Amino acid sequence: MADPTSPPRATLLLVDDEPANLDSLERIFSREGHRVLLAASAQAAIEQLRKEPVDVVLTDLMMPGMSGQELLRAVRAVAPETEVVLMTAYGTVEAAVAAMKDGAYDFLTKPLKRHAVMKSVAQAFEKRRLLQENRQLKARLAGLPTPVSIVGQSQALRATLDVIRQAAASSATVLLLGESGTGKELFARALHDNSPRAHGPFVAINCAAIPESILESELFGYERGAFTGAVQRKEGRFERASGGTLLLDEVGELPASVQAKLLRVLQEGEIERLGGTQVVRVDCRVVAATNRDLATLVRDGRFREDLYYRLNVIQVTLPPLRDRPEDIPVLANHFLARAATKNQKTLRGATAAAMSALEAYAWPGNVRELENAIERAVVLSRDPEIDIDDLPESVRAAASRAGAQGQLAALGLEGRMLTIPLGTTMDDLELRVIRETLRHTKGDKNLAATLLGIAARTIYRKLEKEGEK
Repeated sequence: MADPTSPPRATLLLVDDEPANLDSLERIFSREGHRVLLAASAQAAIEQLRKEPVDVVLTDLMMPGMSGQELLRAVRAVAPETEVVLMTAYGTVEAAVAAMKDGAYDFLTKPLKRHAVMKSVAQAFEKRRLLQENRQLKARLAGLPTPVSIVGQSQALRATLDVIRQAAASSATVLLLGESGTGKELFARALHDNSPRAHGPFVAINCAAIPESILESELFGYERGAFTGAVQRKEGRFERASGGTLLLDEVGELPASVQAKLLRVLQEGEIERLGGTQVVRVDCRVVAATNRDLATLVRDGRFREDLYYRLNVIQVTLPPLRDRPEDIPVLANHFLARAATKNQKTLRGATAAAMSALEAYAWPGNVRELENAIERAVVLSRDPEIDIDDLPESVRAAASRAGAQGQLAALGLEGRMLTIPLGTTMDDLELRVIRETLRHTKGDKNLAATLLGIAARTIYRKLEKEGEK
C-alpha cells in the first residue's frame, strides 16, 4: 500500500533526439520515484500523450522535424493541463520569451544542472497538481454557470452587447470580427451564457495555435488505430461541445483541407472521426472569430466562399478600444483592482496624471494591452496609487505628445506647416525642422523635443554642431 504521507509522484515525458541525454534524465527522475516515459522525437511525444495523461513534459528545443517550440504548442492543444519545460544549449532571451508566451512553465539552458532541472520539474508538477485540485473543488461547488462580465459603459460597447443578446436567443452561426485584444472569446462566452445552451459546455479552440498536422484530429476526433499512437477512440471538440457552444478562434487561419470538412459539419450537422466510417451527429452552436478580413481572403482564393457565407450568418464587429475611450477609466480601475488582489498589493487607484496618460494613448493592442499595462503598473508601483512613471514608455510618450500639442493649441500654433524644397539634404532638413519647431515653441527645447519625438540632447547636439545655442 502506498504511504499516504509520501509526496505525490509525477508521470514525466522526456523528449530528446540524443539517447545519452534521455538516459541521463531518466536515471535522475527514476531515482526520485517518478514514472518516466521517453520519446526520441516530438512526433513520438504527441503519440505518447494521446495514449495516456502526463503531468510534465521535459523537452529539448532543437530537434529534427518538429521542434520543441512546435511540440509545446501541440501539447497545449492535445493535453492543455500538462506543463512543459523546455531545455536547450542555445538559450537566448528571445527564445525564452517566445517559450513563455506559448505557455511553457520554464526554460532551462544546457548543460543542465541536476538540482535546477529537478527543481523546475517539481515546481511544474506542483502547479499541475494544485490546478487539478482547484478544478475538482470548483466542480464540487459548481451550480449555475457564472455569467460573463464585460466591463464598460460606452455607446459603442452597449450597441455591440445589444446585438450579442439578440443573436444569443437563436441557433444561428455568429462571426465575431475585431482586432487582436478586443476580447473576442469574452464576447463569445457572453453569447453562450445568454443563450438557451448556457447549461451546456463552452469549448474553444484556437485554430492558429495548433499545428496543421493535428488540427483535424482535435476538431473531429479519431478512432482507435487511425494512426500510430491512437490506442483508443478520442472525441473531438465538436463532440465535446455537444449541447453547448464551440468557438473557432482565428478561423481565418484554417487550412483548406479542414475548411472543406468544417463546411460539411455546418451544412449537415455531422462529422466522421479520423479513421472512422460511421457518421456522428453533432449538436453545437458554432461561433467563429477572427482578426483577418475574410472577404479579402475569399477574393484571394485563400478561404472558401461557401464556408464564409455559412459562418457569416450574423456578423458582429467588436469596437476597438480607441473607439470607446470613455471605457478606459472604467476598465483601468477594474484591471487595477484585479491585479492588486492577484499580486497582494493594497492600492487606492491611479493618480489623475496616470489616468490622463491612459486616456491619451491609442491602445493598438486594445483591452489586452491595457490590462497588461495596468498589471505592470501595479507590480512596479511603490506608492498607494499608480502614477504615470509606473506606466509603459509608449503610454508616457503619448501623454507627453498630447501635452505638447495642447500647449501648441493654447499658443494658436497647432497645425502649422513647413515647406521643404526638393533637393534639401537630410542634415539640412533635420536642422530646418528643429529651428522651425523651436521658433514655434519660443525656444523651449524640451517641448520641441517632445513634439519631434526625439531627446532634448539631440537638439542641443545638432545646434552646437552648427555653432548655435
